[in-house]
Amino acid sequence: MTNRRLLAALAAVPLATAVIGTAPAYADPDPDLTVKSVEIDAKNVSVHGVAIAHVPVTVRAGFANHPESSQVRLNVFLERTSGPGPLTTIVSTSLKRTAGTIKDGTWTGTLNIVSTANGTFKVSKVYTDWWVEPGAAWEPTPVVNGPSVDVEGGHYPKVTATVTPKVVPVGKPYSIKWAVTDNFTGKPFNGISITADVDSECGPDKTALVKTNTSGVYTKSYKATDASRANCFDVYADPYATSGLHFKVPRLSGISAIPSRTSAKVGSIVPVNGSITGPPVGCKANLQRLYGASQWRTVGTATVRASGRFTLNAQPAYRGKIPYRVLMPSCLNYVTASSKSFTITGV
Repeated sequence: MTNRRLLAALAAVPLATAVIGTAPAYADPDPDLTVKSVEIDAKNVSVHGVAIAHVPVTVRAGFANHPESSQVRLNVFLERTSGPGPLTTIVSTSLKRTAGTIKDGTWTGTLNIVSTANGTFKVSKVYTDWWVEPGAAWEPTPVVNGPSVDVEGGHYPKVTATVTPKVVPVGKPYSIKWAVTDNFTGKPFNGISITADVDSECGPDKTALVKTNTSGVYTKSYKATDASRANCFDVYADPYATSGLHFKVPRLSGISAIPSRTSAKVGSIVPVNGSITGPPVGCKANLQRLYGASQWRTVGTATVRASGRFTLNAQPAYRGKIPYRVLMPSCLNYVTASSKSFTITGV
């Protein structure tokens, strides 16, 4: 399983829509960790398509007050300083200590450089990929004057998604056809390893790999409850995706609205109670009155509560039957929806 704590540290890496993992207990680098040097075994790298360039990386570091342990891992972060590639951060795989002691050791591993990393990348920090202290999670340790690597990337995987139905009614299942093509030629990438999941399971996970078909497509069916979560698709690489797409599907709520009375004196207040499925908490529910033959105008607004319910106040302006409805404007990943119209008779 992919290290979830490492994914939580990848705030600068594109593709993710949400931070995964628990919040760190500390906002500063580990005061016991000293990074003495970082070395990259390449100055220039060329990588295209779904290929991965495996570049050795070495860190000399030490922990001042830590018991001897072979379990402590390190990760190296490189930030893009120039270039047009969509990937702005490169992260190494988990580096193991291969020489020395915990207080003065050498950690080695690889940078898995992918084609979306196009530009110059400079080592910026080192992350402790382990719970060095129970319950604590330090921020990455900055590296001054770290080495750089120039990456020539291109023909990277472009991910698109087709949702069926295009707008998913709340409470209904749906499917997504994910397609992976060359961003430059448009040709499909077939038979490549990908992950397709939802929400907290997002992220490249080698235990859940599937493959695209000969058309570069993978179609997945989702439960109705998945529509409230982020849908994610990643072209697999370790420890982050080469490319991917994360989004919530467009949803259509059902709206019910019932006035507390069907007739009332002109100018009096008539509460209108209702609910919206989803629920789209915090979105607006607008009470609208029909003017003329077809013009609906908003005459009141309420906020949808956590229960999905809302309360609005109608106020009959004249004698006779007055048509009303409740409309929710597009909000979050919900499209505009309205209730059936109802009437309140002014007397």
